Amino acid sequence: MTPLETRPKEKRRQRLLQGIQRMSSSPSLQQIGRARSSSSPYGTKGSLSCVSLAATSPFGQYPSGSVTPGYFSNGQSSIPGSPTAELPAFDGIETRIARKVANVSTTHLNPTTSSLPVEFAATRSRSGTVRKPPFDFWAKMPDEIRVHILSYLRPKELVRISRLSKDFHKFCFDGQLWTHFDATEFYMEIPAEALAKIILSAGPFVKELNIRGCLQIEHYERAEVIATSCKNLINATLEGCRNFQRNTLHNLIRTNEKLANLNLTSMSAVTNSTCKIISQHCPQLETLNVSWCKHMDARGVKMVVLGCPRLREVRAGEVKGFNNISVAEAIFTTNNLERLVLSGCTDLDDEAFKTMIHGSQPEIDILTDRPIVPPRRLKHLDLSRCSQLTSPAVAVLGHLVPDLQGLQLSGCTSLTDAALQPILASTPRLTHLELEELSELTNDILSQHLAKAPCAPKLEHLSVSYCENISDTGMLPIMKNCVSLKSVDMDNTRIGDLVLTEAAAMVRSRSNRTSTRSSRPHIGLKLIVYDCQMVTWTGIREILSWNAEIRQPHESSATYPTEIIGLKCFYGWQQTVEQHTQRVLKGDFAAAARLERKWADYMQAVEEAGAAGAGSRRRRRRAREAQMLHEDEQGGAGRRRARTVAAACAVM
Repeated sequence: MTPLETRPKEKRRQRLLQGIQRMSSSPSLQQIGRARSSSSPYGTKGSLSCVSLAATSPFGQYPSGSVTPGYFSNGQSSIPGSPTAELPAFDGIETRIARKVANVSTTHLNPTTSSLPVEFAATRSRSGTVRKPPFDFWAKMPDEIRVHILSYLRPKELVRISRLSKDFHKFCFDGQLWTHFDATEFYMEIPAEALAKIILSAGPFVKELNIRGCLQIEHYERAEVIATSCKNLINATLEGCRNFQRNTLHNLIRTNEKLANLNLTSMSAVTNSTCKIISQHCPQLETLNVSWCKHMDARGVKMVVLGCPRLREVRAGEVKGFNNISVAEAIFTTNNLERLVLSGCTDLDDEAFKTMIHGSQPEIDILTDRPIVPPRRLKHLDLSRCSQLTSPAVAVLGHLVPDLQGLQLSGCTSLTDAALQPILASTPRLTHLELEELSELTNDILSQHLAKAPCAPKLEHLSVSYCENISDTGMLPIMKNCVSLKSVDMDNTRIGDLVLTEAAAMVRSRSNRTSTRSSRPHIGLKLIVYDCQMVTWTGIREILSWNAEIRQPHESSATYPTEIIGLKCFYGWQQTVEQHTQRVLKGDFAAAARLERKWADYMQAVEEAGAAGAGSRRRRRRAREAQMLHEDEQGGAGRRRARTVAAACAVM
């Protein structure tokens, strides 16, 4: 083909390309109502374009009047037998221009479609992956769920989170989160303005208020905010708020008629008038604590007892005026109290106490010589440091308090065994007994009465500290029979190593052992034996050895303790005892046993170094006293104790 013959073809191709460009840039294409073909001719490189077919064909030019197959085809074949499916792909300038035309937005070609909102449209990152827009879970979450999540936070944490945003500030100070407001964890750190703000915003929702020790509420207006905001209180603790004004306290009591528990300990604003307001406006009151309120007396307690029929507990430690017979008669007549705390009430005398228990001039049973009155409902009675009480007065509790569980008589120095005998014989539910500083008690009250009493198997706490007449004779039966003991205070008594050995045997017999190496024991019995002259390091070592005992350590069936003894002894040994106990609680029995052996070697070396002089005489005297005291114990458990004494004597 000559160059002259190719020129007309090049001119026709240029005119066709210019026409296509005018068509793609014409705005009239956007108004065409015709739908686009389902099969785009520009989808792949193998598709045919009108430009390429019009320009050249491997089979020559199409005759005039024929229709080019492809995009302009109307379903009729143009040239019979033409192999249109086998046409090669063209990637020239005309193909690239055709692709640009095909990439026109479908929105321009089809105006009936609409795009998605921007917030729901997925974005494509640089790496080509489709990335969804972030979803704000906190904003879309229901308010009830948000409040429930914040309810797991403590008040101090809520205040900190409230600084994040206005939204968090709104929910952190929602009243539903402050139904229980306890400031004991942060009362020394929170300023008075913030405390008043919290109570002001959550006041109508607060049901349990504890502002114990909040001395920063000293201004009258800040205290008045608490009194005017909180109107649905059930439990209120104002202990130590000495700056509360009397009128403010009275307004708080008047506006909270649902109060069930009220603690006014050490408040100078409390007077007998306060007690009168309580009796008039708090009919549902169950617990009242007015201990160490110096501006009131027992007459105020009388008003509350008579005016509050649901009252079950009264704590009036160191309140004066309990020698008033009318107050005692009110307590006897109502007979509603289950817990009565009169510790430090030095005015309480025998006559007033007897009136509380059996009234004035009761009828006496001829056969039993006991007053015929309904039994008292008392479960806990604290008469500590009531120094005027004597044995005949305390003995009236016998057979009149069958539900008694706790009895505290510490500091009543004039009491003897006669005061406790009828009580121990008629209180089968007794679990706590404190007899500290009762120097007149003897071993008989423990060995012959308490160890054989109906409450012996249930007794959990016993305190005989500073009872100087108590020795091994009284405590050994207690350790044998009171198998539920959890704490025993025996400091400044005459007990010795045998009591410690018997305590270890009791714990060993009542506790189960485990074969699980990873299990951790717990302290099941606490013994306090410091300043006990008869306790030696051999008795302490007996406790340590049994705490870390592993039975059959070299076999697959080895067992480990689940319950041990916590010991408080002579201050020179206490550090070693504490270290040994910590290792046992961690399950490191090997380290505990190693510490015990090293400490025993050290104590033996110290004993040998001081073998001459007064030290040897003292050891021989202790060995002789132990031998004389237990020479009759030869069988059963006596053989075990005899071996212990023999080992102690050999060491000493």
